[in-house]
Amino acid sequence: MEQTKSLIERFFRYVKIDTQSDEESGRHPSTDKQRDLAGLLVTELKGLGLDVDYDEEHCYVYAYLPPKGSSSDLGFIAHMDTSPAVSGKNVKPYIIHSYDGHDEVLDPADFPELNEHLGEDLIRTDGTTLLGADDKAGITEIMEMLEYFKANPDVKHHGIAIAFTPDEEIGEGTLNFDLSRFHAKQAYTVDGGKFGILEYECFNAAMATVEIRGRCVHTGSAKGLMINASIVAAEFIGFLPEDERPETTEGYEGFYYLDSIRSDCEHAKMQFLIRDHDLEKFEARKEFMKDAAFTINERYKSEICEITIEDQYPNMAMFLKDHMDLVERVQEAVRLAGGIPSSEPVRGGTDGALLSSRGLPCPNLSTGGYNYHSRYEFASVPEMERSLMTLICLAQPDN
Repeated sequence: MEQTKSLIERFFRYVKIDTQSDEESGRHPSTDKQRDLAGLLVTELKGLGLDVDYDEEHCYVYAYLPPKGSSSDLGFIAHMDTSPAVSGKNVKPYIIHSYDGHDEVLDPADFPELNEHLGEDLIRTDGTTLLGADDKAGITEIMEMLEYFKANPDVKHHGIAIAFTPDEEIGEGTLNFDLSRFHAKQAYTVDGGKFGILEYECFNAAMATVEIRGRCVHTGSAKGLMINASIVAAEFIGFLPEDERPETTEGYEGFYYLDSIRSDCEHAKMQFLIRDHDLEKFEARKEFMKDAAFTINERYKSEICEITIEDQYPNMAMFLKDHMDLVERVQEAVRLAGGIPSSEPVRGGTDGALLSSRGLPCPNLSTGGYNYHSRYEFASVPEMERSLMTLICLAQPDN
């Protein structure tokens, strides 16, 4: 009971700090307010007796707890920022005790997953902001794991390397990650959802920026002269298959996602996410979008459409195939925590994808959070507890 109280109080403390990242800032970290949480974590880690290395310039928090009864190290990583999709300012966390399916924010009619959480204590906001369980639930569970080992000094454990990163939500979480400051050669990101699910496959990911230059003239004399960039943008979108969008795909199915659009008659700018688990299909998707831009230019007999595609992160499966012992460890730890282990492909990305490609194999663990990047985000207290127990089991050399 005392551990549950500590878990909830810590989680509330973290989610009340606004750490929303900003993909438009061009800075690293993208927002200074992420330093507010970083500074608190540095203080708390030092209070737990860890060796702390704070990269204040780039807002990365590294820490290390030396091993006890073990000769090996294991790492745990979580990110401090929250998504730019929904405000993270003035988060008001609230506990629904013994959720019964009746709530003004969380309605099973909208989110059938909630039917699996009847009788559980759930944490949500007042419905005006996101919660920040992505990924402050992961940070909370890592910190509570460290608290456990401090309170139980006789329990053996690996050397535990910790890293808390900024800007994961805008794809820049590992941009200034210094592997030389991280003590472990194997690690886990703690950034998943439903308890018991281990993720070691993710999308190959790219972002496409499409800009269209129109020609605006007076509407009264526009015939044969006007090129309305907004209309051309709609034509470009029309090339993309309707059944290959996020809302029409699942599992290993890839998609194109229109992330943003700004347009008027003279100029339109769109950003698309391109996602696919299969590398060959991923490359084909990028070519398809380039062909769409080419077709637009052919249609208007002018280079009015320009497309730029930048890769974001790779499918980490190709880097983890020789490190399946990490998967087996989690399966056993989940069983010890009272769960049934399973795996699913990540329909997104984690810091672990790029870290795995850089030589730090890094599957993703669950946290007990749901409905990320939305006003309907919530966390299951029992699942957070079991996720914490999974970390404690993983950190012990006999598991």
